[in-house]
Amino acid sequence: MTKDRFEERYSRQILFGGIGAEGQKRLAAGRVAIVGCGATGSAIASLLARAGVGKLRVIDRDYVEASNLQRQSLFDEQDAAESLPKAIAAARKIAAFNSAIEVEARVDDTAPNNINQLLEHIDVIIDGTDNYETRYLVNDYAVKNGLPWIYAAAVGSYGITMNIVPGSTACLTCVFPDMPRGMVETCETSGILNTAVNVVASIAATEAMKLLIDGTAGKKLRKTLWSFDVWTNDHTEISAATPRADCRACGQHDFVHLAGEGRAHITMCGRNSVQIHERARPIDFMEMERRLQTHGAVRHNEFVLKFWRDPYEMTLFPDGRAIIKGTTDAGVARSLYARFVGS
Repeated sequence: MTKDRFEERYSRQILFGGIGAEGQKRLAAGRVAIVGCGATGSAIASLLARAGVGKLRVIDRDYVEASNLQRQSLFDEQDAAESLPKAIAAARKIAAFNSAIEVEARVDDTAPNNINQLLEHIDVIIDGTDNYETRYLVNDYAVKNGLPWIYAAAVGSYGITMNIVPGSTACLTCVFPDMPRGMVETCETSGILNTAVNVVASIAATEAMKLLIDGTAGKKLRKTLWSFDVWTNDHTEISAATPRADCRACGQHDFVHLAGEGRAHITMCGRNSVQIHERARPIDFMEMERRLQTHGAVRHNEFVLKFWRDPYEMTLFPDGRAIIKGTTDAGVARSLYARFVGS
């Protein structure tokens, strides 16, 4: 993009005193990873792409469904009909409205064995996930490597976000030493308003821009755990300005999640399903479709293979990972996988 076109495209943003011409150049040089491209992740990706962040790495393990379209702003009915991986669909949509930036799609599950590759050469990490296992894993990685990251979540009418700058602010483990136990609200149990998603995404994207423009962003970076309920108008802020000396992660540098301790199968947000990711194996979709045709309905594209055997639905990815819909029992999911894909 020529200098004139660059300045014209971002002219209204450059006019804003907090960014200016120099700030816009820093955004263009910025590298952001968005871990999870569901509701909050897709909204954040869209905002940062339109703002001119130079490189976005969109990481997501899931595919687009019709039930996503109410709140996941980068996707459309065709994406759902094709069961496109969300990372691929997001990259295509972003390219249509800002072809001058680089969008790297990673169709993968963020896990201890691949997080170094997924998050290398990044300036800021943003949470777009739907589970605490991945959030604590990202927190361990970010603290260990001194990378800023932004926690963001929305469920029901409620959104919450916090900036984590290792060495400067509290980390996720400082505020929540242990992973939530028992019943945890999800989109499936409590629903979700797209307005709550967009409020928290707007806050998180703005904070990411501050970090890209001014490192720790000085006094302008919010150093609180911030939450807002768009339905009841309840608003809370809890200070997260100071790391806890006895924090397992940033105080003691005990990175149990990076080590993979206690990592289990994860039930997906908004869906009665289990992900199988125990073994990596290359899958030949043409051969797999031929094998499965006598057992149920099957179709595939270059990104996913879908197999239906009532009452279950299996979505198989090229690396052997699968999402089994129709159960939350890991044993049942493993059994189906072993029967139709192999042990």
